[in-house]
Amino acid sequence: MLALTLPAASAQATNLDIRVTGLRSDKGMIRVCLTTDPANFPGCVDDRHAITRSVPATQRDIRFAGIAPGTYTASLIHDENSNAKLDTFAGIPREGFGFSRNPRIGFGPPRFSAAEFAVGAVAQTQQVTMRYMF
Repeated sequence: MLALTLPAASAQATNLDIRVTGLRSDKGMIRVCLTTDPANFPGCVDDRHAITRSVPATQRDIRFAGIAPGTYTASLIHDENSNAKLDTFAGIPREGFGFSRNPRIGFGPPRFSAAEFAVGAVAQTQQVTMRYMF
């Protein structure tokens, strides 16, 4: 288990574990974005408070230590070629992707509300299943 320590925002800070399933290979990296901002979901591009991490694809359990209570979403990509982005063809992902709560996927990413989960004072685990279009 990889432990990533974050500054504790309160005495109630806790651990969040993300367990990744459904990876088609051990190649590349898993890139994770944890955010509380609906405007920056799923990419976290302009979210200065987002927590982003990259771990080897062989690492299927990712621990975020010291998470403050709140409402979060997690978005993940399986960056198989390690180029630090989600490769697409005609707007369709060519690499794996996944979201907290494993919401249904239609055209485009799910809404923040479909992937959100509450973090309280008790440690929890979010299981995320990777999906592949190609």
